[in-house]
Amino acid sequence: MFSRRGFLGTAALVTASAVSGRVQAAAIPEAPTMDKAVMQPPLHPTSGPDYRPVVTLNGWSLPWRMNGDWKEFHLVAEPVVREFADGMKANLWGYNGQAPGPTIEAVEGDKVRIFVTNKLPEHTTVHWHGMIVPAGMDGVGGLNQPHITPGKTFVYEFEMKHSGTFMYHPHSDEMVQMAMGMMGMFIVHPRDPAFRPVDRDFVFIMSSYLIDPGTYLPKVNEMTDFNMWTWNSRVYPGIDPMPIRLGDRIRVRIGNLTMTNHPVHVHGHNFAVTCTDGGWVPESAQYPETTTDVPVGAVRAFDMLADNPGDWAFHCHKSHHTMNAMGHDVRNFIGVSRKDLAKAVGKLAPDAMVMGSTGMAMGNMEMPAPDNTLPMMTGTGQFGPIEMGGMFTVMKIREGLGRDDYADPGPYNYPPGTVAYEVDAPAAEPARQPPAGERKTKPSMKGMKM
Repeated sequence: MFSRRGFLGTAALVTASAVSGRVQAAAIPEAPTMDKAVMQPPLHPTSGPDYRPVVTLNGWSLPWRMNGDWKEFHLVAEPVVREFADGMKANLWGYNGQAPGPTIEAVEGDKVRIFVTNKLPEHTTVHWHGMIVPAGMDGVGGLNQPHITPGKTFVYEFEMKHSGTFMYHPHSDEMVQMAMGMMGMFIVHPRDPAFRPVDRDFVFIMSSYLIDPGTYLPKVNEMTDFNMWTWNSRVYPGIDPMPIRLGDRIRVRIGNLTMTNHPVHVHGHNFAVTCTDGGWVPESAQYPETTTDVPVGAVRAFDMLADNPGDWAFHCHKSHHTMNAMGHDVRNFIGVSRKDLAKAVGKLAPDAMVMGSTGMAMGNMEMPAPDNTLPMMTGTGQFGPIEMGGMFTVMKIREGLGRDDYADPGPYNYPPGTVAYEVDAPAAEPARQPPAGERKTKPSMKGMKM
């Protein structure tokens, strides 16, 4: 785990001759790394304009150093091992020890210098998605710059002309490198801290993978049939909860570098989309939502008043995206006699388990699976199995949380009489009233001739 004090005070320096490209950079700053897959505390600024820093689900913000009036960062593109959740790890490519890479934070008007060192087995670049930069800094290999070959370091320099929510990712062998997890978020805070302030600011990026059960390496040529849908390369129950103080105004920033759109839904509240990767949405154009669709290659940020205490589901509303290791070539056996099916299957596969004749609920079902494979639906709440996976977490809204307290507050203490409950009802089929249009009535005698 990095030490920000050590990074800012005793940065390791190397001669400028090691840098390919901009010789103005006098030395290369050290590259902090992270070995934990849990949300790190916000990285508050120690100089320059004040701002509310973001927190990254299962991630962290990259420390920097000041060199004159330049804010300097160092990204290292390298192979990494990422734990999707307890029981499954994947061999990915990322930055500074993790995939996705660390969140980069800057302020509108900052001059930033970003060193990128390539420790991959092939060349790479970095594109600053949505940001207005000089053409030679845009990061499309072959078009805007030479590719960064293995072992080399390049420098990107530009001024942050606009605040907003952006991403970074390669534009070299893009199909492979993004499918291997190379991506991250880039937050540019307004120079005026009074511009649309919030109390808590969350960020994450969405990615998808096809990893066969029992294996560790994504299939990078896949276009549509993914089985792991992730937030910051984590799946539920490995995705951090979101602790929120009751009454806080929060912002959630979401980047999408998967191969499909995601309708992201919040329970118990409404919100307004306030920012995209193109900039801030004027207040006159905002309207209330409980679900917002995040297109491919886009960013959506929404602001929400956390005024309803409790544990609230927050997830993608595509049901297959809230499952892990989802197999898609599975027949539907609902309504099929389990006894007859088991007899037929048993002749061919004596150890097979017949399932699905009454549905696929898996909360109380344990099935053998290869090593390094997660159940499709998992996680447990105070009332039993949650039966979710993939793109799912919980907003935990509580009274009394500290300003920078992001520790899991545990299960919600429901006030008496506020939990749905079972009633005593006869086991027999209850009487049902037919729809109005189907009710049988006696014909009226009025107006009939006798």
